[in-house]
Amino acid sequence: MKSILLIGQSNMAGRGFIEDVPPIYNERIKMLRNGRWQMMAEPLNFDRHISGIGPAASFAQIWTNEHPEESIGLIPCAEGGSSIDEWSPDGPLTRHAVSEAEFAMETSEIIGILWHQGESDSFGERYKTYENKLLSLFQHLREELNAPDIPIIIGELGHYLGEDGFGKSAVEYQQINKVLYKVASEETDCFFVTSKNLTANPDGIHMDAVSQRKFGLRYYEAFSKRENVLDVLDMEQTWIEKEAKRALTKNESIFVQSTEFALGRLSFEEFMENVSKINGNE
Repeated sequence: MKSILLIGQSNMAGRGFIEDVPPIYNERIKMLRNGRWQMMAEPLNFDRHISGIGPAASFAQIWTNEHPEESIGLIPCAEGGSSIDEWSPDGPLTRHAVSEAEFAMETSEIIGILWHQGESDSFGERYKTYENKLLSLFQHLREELNAPDIPIIIGELGHYLGEDGFGKSAVEYQQINKVLYKVASEETDCFFVTSKNLTANPDGIHMDAVSQRKFGLRYYEAFSKRENVLDVLDMEQTWIEKEAKRALTKNESIFVQSTEFALGRLSFEEFMENVSKINGNE
């Protein structure tokens, strides 16, 4: 199995509203939780009780579409509100991410790192020291994981920042974005992903669920082609609509029914009846 490390702050963890997009269920997408690979369900990064849709699910979904014989595991280690200082090589967030990645490497091959962070550093001239800190982190991760050529995909901060809600204080996001682009353009095996036309939740700082689905597709485009993605992808909306109609496998259908039952939305009798129908229709 292949795997992807997810690090950064809340827009990597995901805060898009769950009910705003069709769910992604795919038995070939796993998430690392409590030391075990489980079928992915969103929210997959439980850094907060308000976690929601992030970019990783659509990234993984399109990956499985293009690798029909393989599975992919997601290693969620993002932490909402974290600054670049909290991602220092010796800091607890980085140590935790390395630990989880090393654990995942026992049963998978890590093939990429998705990074999205910087909102918490978009004020107070923190951008002036951001580049060296980011480079130090990336170098440390590659050394610790013994993966000098692993691609690192860097997401641009939302263009909506600095205007409303909690995002109003992020007045230097453009300076951070320039640093992110510089690092992605100059460092080997680093690639930049635009946030062009992506929109926010009412809080003004977190990308909404539809935008996160699109962002994940852009992350994958950069990952698969090993190049910066600087514009909107033509297929984003049609892909989302198509995937919403994807037929579920038997295991995925039973997973959905099990979830509905566990949440009290089905009686035991209804659950058993539905599972029996699924098994009978294979």
